[in-house]
Amino acid sequence: MPANVSPERKKILQVYGAQIEWTDPEQSSDGAIRRARELAASDPERFCYLDQYSNNANWRAHYETTGVEIWNQSAGHITHFVAGLGTSGTFMGTTRKLKEFNPSIQAISMQPDSPFHGLEGLKFMATSIVPAIYDEQLADRAIEVETESAYEIARRLAREMGLLVGISAAAAVSAGLTIAREEASAGRPAVIVTVLPDSADKYLSERFWEEI
Repeated sequence: MPANVSPERKKILQVYGAQIEWTDPEQSSDGAIRRARELAASDPERFCYLDQYSNNANWRAHYETTGVEIWNQSAGHITHFVAGLGTSGTFMGTTRKLKEFNPSIQAISMQPDSPFHGLEGLKFMATSIVPAIYDEQLADRAIEVETESAYEIARRLAREMGLLVGISAAAAVSAGLTIAREEASAGRPAVIVTVLPDSADKYLSERFWEEI
């Protein structure tokens, strides 16, 4: 795991009794991926490498469950689906299922706006190890979100809506709001759905919560 993950993440793993090998923070999750691959290759009898970035069970889980749930809970009225790109499994699987229900649904992928960002859990695909399960052709549109925008939305969700969500979740809402403003300006009704993949529990020590 990258050495610069939040103190809360480190504490949680400590409580579980995990033994962690910390990787170069400048390499982000890619450094951890490379090291995990090395460990698995060096002693396959000892290590089990499930590889969520290449494992088709990742996106299929969302194809079989998340996509169906969104379709049913929106009563088939969904017009746009927005999801962040980490492993890309949520976006890949959910989009494939929703497109089967209605090919006109717009699928929007979201990622940070630069290689150096504060959106833990998300990848800037242009400079990252691209997950084997990722297919960029599946997105009707790609949106990039600034770290500061995600911080602002996280604060607003907590203070105005009572939703204490993580940074990647806030970034997804930020992207959804961008779509909402565009559709409203064009006078088009829209039902925009996103996924909030993380709570704020792992990020409460971040300074941005203290800003007004």
